[in-house]
Amino acid sequence: MTTEQPRARRPRRHFSMIRTFVLADFVTLGNGFAGAGAILSAMQYLASGERQWLWVAFGLMPLALLLDFMDGRIARWRFKKSPLGADLDSLADVISFGMAPAALAFAVGMRGALDVAVLLYFVACGISRLARFNVTSAEMADETGKVKYFEGTPIPTSLALVMVLAVATWNDRIGENLLGGAWELGPVTLHPLVLLYAASGSAMISKTLRIPKI
Repeated sequence: MTTEQPRARRPRRHFSMIRTFVLADFVTLGNGFAGAGAILSAMQYLASGERQWLWVAFGLMPLALLLDFMDGRIARWRFKKSPLGADLDSLADVISFGMAPAALAFAVGMRGALDVAVLLYFVACGISRLARFNVTSAEMADETGKVKYFEGTPIPTSLALVMVLAVATWNDRIGENLLGGAWELGPVTLHPLVLLYAASGSAMISKTLRIPKI
């Protein structure tokens, strides 16, 4: 009578997911780290009241944009991309150009109930914008695989909102003295400055706006 020999166990490969990353993926992660750092810096400002943390957050945002710009170019330069690349890019962009600008708006004073509703709308538009692009990019690509245009404004354009907040901070127009003032609408407060976020979010999900992809 023969007995079945036990199968040899395959050696476990630690960090097997990270082994699939290419250089462009690590650059994309840097984008996400910068955005997350901006959010945490905004939270630290709210906890401590030290304005230097706002400036740290503002400084991290251009870094996130630079890394977002570089990851695709590195992938094309090295002719190498991973299966996770597109999803990593979208998730990093949601953090850096969706949540981080919204967190900064909240930190500088847009904290009324209507303000928060608009900021949530802005983030939802950013998520929807990225999801639509991921689904439609294949059919919009040319024979080289490059997408010629965006439907709606790309989510990194939200950096313009952060620049407005930086100017307001420089001029001491945040908090109770927030740029644009405040409207009392019955029991709730709306800061008109937050309407820029509503406009930005609406532009991102527009199908009529076609922005050439550089």
